Amino acid sequence: MKRFVAAAALAGWVGLAIQQYLIFYSRWESGASLLGGLINFFSFFTVLTNTLAVVVLSYALVNKDCAAKRFFLAPSISSGIAVSIVVVSLAYNLLLRHLWQPEGFQFVADELLHDVMPLLFFIYWWRCVPKGHLRVKHIGLWMIYPVMYFAYALLRGDWLGQYQYPFIDVGTLGYPQVFINAGGILAGFVGGAVTLVGLDRLLRAPNR
Repeated sequence: MKRFVAAAALAGWVGLAIQQYLIFYSRWESGASLLGGLINFFSFFTVLTNTLAVVVLSYALVNKDCAAKRFFLAPSISSGIAVSIVVVSLAYNLLLRHLWQPEGFQFVADELLHDVMPLLFFIYWWRCVPKGHLRVKHIGLWMIYPVMYFAYALLRGDWLGQYQYPFIDVGTLGYPQVFINAGGILAGFVGGAVTLVGLDRLLRAPNR
């Protein structure tokens, strides 16, 4: 299983590296700030969530114990990231995939970050994360992440006039529709979280 985790971590890092390169190259060609490109890179929920996932996978390969490793490998943390990255895949495939046709390296990055990594990380959660530790209260804690991201995305969009995703573009859709869209995605997140907690209980060891 360690080889699988290593391959999954490598896939995640490669996807992130390609996406970062593409953003940097685009900004360099247009004469824009590379620092702004780095900020833009980490302003996508997809990038943030994939980064968290590869950090978990990377720590799973580290033998030395440390506080950061214990934090990221805690079942409540790894499971929250699993819910988030599955939502990344569902949102992209249902809401965004039909809007463009990426080619070349962009196609590779998109597939790795939106399809390959969600599947690999869910398999990691299923096989490697200890079961029987999740409670309904964890769902509320996991929701903090997407809610905080949504608030940041709106503030950033209002300030720069540029929204990271079309379904939260206030300039085009208006606040009522944006909040409806966000509410629908959050409902999907909660549904995924409830499903994961249920799976955790089904898969827990008999002595728990």
